[in-house]
Amino acid sequence: MANTKSAKKAVRKISKSTEVNKARRTRMRTEVRKVEEAIQAGDKSAAVAALKDVEPVLVRTAQKGILHKRTASRKVSRLTARVSAMAD
Repeated sequence: MANTKSAKKAVRKISKSTEVNKARRTRMRTEVRKVEEAIQAGDKSAAVAALKDVEPVLVRTAQKGILHKRTASRKVSRLTARVSAMAD
């Protein structure tokens, strides 16, 4: 248990940032899932629209330190390739 003033403040800060990070991670996963569901359904227009939404979310998630920059880039790249490979 934290027993100094600074340690108690650190615990408060950590718990707040944990909640924010959970929300960001959840949003990212939801957006990625939307793209994957559109790909599974074979709906290219929905997949392109979802991909357009997910890219900035992934980049922002990486900027905030929740994902590594290259991980986010790799996810965007793979989703883009999968959407591009879809038949019209």
